[in-house]
Amino acid sequence: MRHWIWATTLGMALGVAGCERNAPSNSRDLDAIQQRGELIVVTRAAPTTFYQDGYGPQGPEFDMAEDFARHLGVRTRYLVASSVSEALHWLEQGQADLAAAGVSRTPTRESRFRFGPVYRHIEQQVVCHRDGPQPRDTQQLAGLRLRVGAGTSHEERLQQVVADVPGLRWETAEAASAEQLLEQVWRREIDCTVVDSPEVAVHRRFMPELEVAFDLSSREELAWVLPQSASRLEAALELWMQDYRDQGLLAVQEDRYFGHLDAFDYLDMTTYRGRIFSRLPRYRNHFRRAEARFDLPWTLLAAVAYHESSWDPSAVSPTGVRGLMMLTSSTARSMGVNRLDPGQSIEGAARYLSELRDALPAEIPEPDRTWMALAAYNVGPGHLEDARKLALRLHLDPNRWSGVKEAFPKLSQRAYARFSSHGYVQGSQPVRYVERVRDLHAILDLASAEQSGHVQSDYFLADGERRVAYP
Repeated sequence: MRHWIWATTLGMALGVAGCERNAPSNSRDLDAIQQRGELIVVTRAAPTTFYQDGYGPQGPEFDMAEDFARHLGVRTRYLVASSVSEALHWLEQGQADLAAAGVSRTPTRESRFRFGPVYRHIEQQVVCHRDGPQPRDTQQLAGLRLRVGAGTSHEERLQQVVADVPGLRWETAEAASAEQLLEQVWRREIDCTVVDSPEVAVHRRFMPELEVAFDLSSREELAWVLPQSASRLEAALELWMQDYRDQGLLAVQEDRYFGHLDAFDYLDMTTYRGRIFSRLPRYRNHFRRAEARFDLPWTLLAAVAYHESSWDPSAVSPTGVRGLMMLTSSTARSMGVNRLDPGQSIEGAARYLSELRDALPAEIPEPDRTWMALAAYNVGPGHLEDARKLALRLHLDPNRWSGVKEAFPKLSQRAYARFSSHGYVQGSQPVRYVERVRDLHAILDLASAEQSGHVQSDYFLADGERRVAYP
């Protein structure tokens, strides 16, 4: 399918909207979409919604929108907004068919739009700097410098509680993203902000001094947003989402983008961020050469190395594995490398991981293929195959990491281990290993993009518009 990303400034967006003001009220409903052969989606640039990396557009909202468009038999075009309020403004102006931007249902929004099925639950969280004020409830927010995005559900929630909190005041920031507000807290420019829980889970890995003070709301629902006139599109969306959920695709997508975010350790994250700049540069060229030879992202290989040795080429474990990649002597011999030499250690580990990945059945897609190869790297391909067989017995998907990681821990239980071909394994170990490497990889990817100046900024040009086609 061909899809387009169309990034605009607000001024350009209003100009486009002006061209459609006289369009029929149902011009954004299902018949019009199928007639034009294109679903126009307004989304938001963020790690929790939609972003672009070296492999093209990514993100949970993007994955779902692409699947929905295939269901409708049309191509996609994306308008990338900087905030939820901007995305909803563009939708209301008639520029898009739906907003897939991590939007929570609120009474105010429900009076203006239709909402599709709920696909995720979140909490609004008050976030402050760990070395600053630490309010524990709304009463303790009084007197603090609090800033939230204008027109957001967070501002709406504060307006609901302000009557009960004398002295509660806040500033609003027009078109400010969650990342921008969290960075302002991190830099101590403001005391606190309010953002949704997935945004906190992602961004505190890059700004580890952020601290969740308390939940401002109970659980809220995220759903796609449609124009009031789009009744047939809403019905099609309901049917598609039920099928998407029943096939397990929603669970797969949740695991892909959020499954590695459960654990957070402040000291560990700050140490890692520091070593990205102090230790990694000595070995970066070795990782890049391995990437070119074995078609594995250098940042993934570096993440594996950090988990294994903290980028210390003299590291030794109690079990005798050694070197930057902590290879066993037998693995180093079979790969033909000296494990004490950093460059050779990286080459040997990359070759071994590549061979494990290539040996997996062809029906396993990426990125699940890489996650399973990492599990095999950690505990061996035999135990991975046992976990895949067990996943099938448990009616889980053996070709998705989300299914295999649910089955793996059961291999440490006698009731399951006795039926496995390779016997007992501490099954939670490879799961923790893969999730940890995924986390380190995500952080390193963003740090690398920051250093090269490729984070989000390539969506926006000075002349206001950029249109990029992907095959």
